[in-house]
Amino acid sequence: MTALTSWPYPLWLAHRGAGKLAPENTLAAFRAGAHHGYRGFECDVKLSADGVPFLMHDATLQRTTSGHGASAEHTWDQLSRLDAGAWHSPAFAGEPLPRLDAVAQYCLEHGFALNLEIKPSPGHETETGRVVAAEAARLWTGQALQPLMSSFDARALASARLAAPHLPRALLLDQLPAAWLQQALDLQCVAIVCAHSLLDADVIGRIHAAEMASLAYTVNEAGLARRLLDAGIDGLITDAVDRFAPDVPTSVSP
Repeated sequence: MTALTSWPYPLWLAHRGAGKLAPENTLAAFRAGAHHGYRGFECDVKLSADGVPFLMHDATLQRTTSGHGASAEHTWDQLSRLDAGAWHSPAFAGEPLPRLDAVAQYCLEHGFALNLEIKPSPGHETETGRVVAAEAARLWTGQALQPLMSSFDARALASARLAAPHLPRALLLDQLPAAWLQQALDLQCVAIVCAHSLLDADVIGRIHAAEMASLAYTVNEAGLARRLLDAGIDGLITDAVDRFAPDVPTSVSP
């Protein structure tokens, strides 16, 4: 199985950077994850009103920034002025939203792997897939380790495939509809990333039989990690970067 024997990504990926210890989807969160030894990260990417890829999970601004309203209705100049840290804790007040190019620079400088979740704002699925993939292809030109492009939205992944067919893709799933495996194959994915509750040895075996890797989100308990590892999982996305040692599969600090 070519996709698995050459799987280049770390077993453990820090969710939204280290999005519990620091403001999610910010460079501060990446630095927190790196401080705990993580060399692989997951983050969410969407587009500003003027087409700039930047990191954010929600379609609206108010949960994780000082702004309000839909992020897709704000230009990057407007977004760049927001405080994306104070909501988390006073220590991070003034932390800005990062553009994708700033995150790429940080990861490339340190040799970190990246799972880019394409997170389109409603109505922007195709455009977001196209722009994010094209920008990622530009930023990682010539690099041996390319970012893994994932999304729950098949339209965004299909658009990413057209824009940058060489970038590896993963289908994100929070349920297993009848055609889940075929959908991933049709999108020429190298991996499927599932909610951990969907995964057992049978499901993981089916993914492997289709020559794709299996990843789970969001794995924060040692017993769950051990169960998934015993079932053959290839990647674990976690918030618990201060408790899981990334170089020891199920080592958890007291």
